[in-house]
Amino acid sequence: MTLLVDTHSHTVASTHAYSTVHEYAVQAKLKGMQMFSLTEHGPSMPDSPHPWHFGNRHVLPRFVDGVAILRAIEANIMPVNGGHDIPNGLHPFLDFAIASFHEPVFTPAGKAQNTQAMITTIETGDIQIIGHPGNPNFPIDIGEVIRAAKDNNVVLEVNNSSFKGSRSGSGPICKQVLEMTDQLDWKVVFSSDAHVAYDIGNDASSRACAEEVGFPLERIVNRDAHHFVAFLAQHNKSVATELQDWLGAL
Repeated sequence: MTLLVDTHSHTVASTHAYSTVHEYAVQAKLKGMQMFSLTEHGPSMPDSPHPWHFGNRHVLPRFVDGVAILRAIEANIMPVNGGHDIPNGLHPFLDFAIASFHEPVFTPAGKAQNTQAMITTIETGDIQIIGHPGNPNFPIDIGEVIRAAKDNNVVLEVNNSSFKGSRSGSGPICKQVLEMTDQLDWKVVFSSDAHVAYDIGNDASSRACAEEVGFPLERIVNRDAHHFVAFLAQHNKSVATELQDWLGAL
């Protein structure tokens, strides 16, 4: 299957990715997707775009051939105690925010420190999604993180690229994330983390993992545009109001 809503992708604005916004829009339309998200890296990453990039995305159309485009960011969890690197003035320009551990920014630490940094980031109230928490380089107490996420209406991501070598060894941890999320009565997002347009919407490995553990698909927040926009509305994101007419026509 293909995701109807993809919450994580990178364009040529992040220089280790290879496709333009237009190329993503074309592929999303061909695959029958409803929505995808532009989530370039936050400013602490070496190849992050200039902050003006995020502030200027109002020039992008909200829709291309009926596919909605969300304007977001993959922020960095900051050393040593957590938090993120989203500049204060940038929040009004973002439809949502992911926060993730990245080795060039946060040197991998022990489980207790990683867990506390992630929870501190969740508790800022500025983040809606925790990116690729299955990275084995950053061990965490999965249960503690999910409990904190649930308390703050934040969801963990099951990142399809993590199964394909980007973060080798993530598969078993992603499985644990799904199992623990179900046990704790919470939710996740599935994402492609595409770095080339042909990969947009790809959740094949994540879907297979979910089927293996019997994870209920109704716990996937971005299973369709209606549910993901409702999640953004819970975070008082103005894009949720902006998209109401479009949702009504789906």
